[in-house]
Amino acid sequence: MLESISPAPLLAIDGLEVNFGAVRALKGVSLDVHQGEVVALVGANGAGKSTTLRTVSGLNRPKAGRIAFAGQSIAARPPAEIVSLGISHAPEGRRLFGGLTVADNLRLGACTRRDRDGVARDQDRMFALFPILKQRLSQLAGTLSGGEQQQLALARAMMAAPRLLLLDEPSLGVAPLLVRHIFEALAELKRQGMTMLLVEQNIAIALDLADRAYVLRTGRVVLSGRSAELTANDKVAQAYLGADE
Repeated sequence: MLESISPAPLLAIDGLEVNFGAVRALKGVSLDVHQGEVVALVGANGAGKSTTLRTVSGLNRPKAGRIAFAGQSIAARPPAEIVSLGISHAPEGRRLFGGLTVADNLRLGACTRRDRDGVARDQDRMFALFPILKQRLSQLAGTLSGGEQQQLALARAMMAAPRLLLLDEPSLGVAPLLVRHIFEALAELKRQGMTMLLVEQNIAIALDLADRAYVLRTGRVVLSGRSAELTANDKVAQAYLGADE
C-alpha cells in the first residue's frame, strides 16, 4: 500500500550555509521533502546539489542553518547516526567496496540492522528490482559494468531500510538502456512509497520521476515548484545551464 504525502515534512532544510575554506558552496538553501514524495535538485555543475546531499548525510558540516529529519535536528550528528535514524545515501561515483563481492556490499548496506528476516526480505526485494545482482552475487563489485555498479549502489543504500533515500547522479556513467532500467526501478520504489531526494544531471528524466523540484544556481535556490510546471518554465533551462537571466 502506498504511503500518502504527509502534511509535515520528513526532511526540512532552512537557511543552510556550507563553506569550503573561503568558498561559499551553499548560501542559505531552504527546501523540504514530505514522506512518500520524490523531490529533485537540478542545476549546473557546481550549483551545490551534491554538497546539499552530503550535508544532509553528515559528510559536510554546515556553517549555519537547520536540518531536521522527522522533527529532530541532525545538522551536528555523525553520518553513522544519521543512517541509523533512517537516511541512506547512494553517492555520486557509487563508492562501492570494489574488492568485495556483490553479496558483501549488500550485507554492509544492512550493517546497522538486527532484523535478519527483514534483511533477507529486502535483499529479495532488491533482486526483484535488479535481477542482475542475484546473478553476480559472488562477483567482485569492482569488476561490474558501470550500470551494474550503479544498481548495486542503489540496492546497498536500500538495504539500510531507509525512510529517506538520497540519490546523487544515478545516471552518471551509465549506458542509456540501463539508465532507463534504473529509473524504472526508482519509479517502482516511488510507487511503493519510498521518499527520495534526487540529484540528477539529466533534467528531463529527473523531472519525470519527481513530484517537485528545486533549481540551484551557485549555491542558492532560484526556482522551485511542481515538476510539470518547471518542465515548461524557461527559467529552469536558464538556471540549469547557468545562463544569465
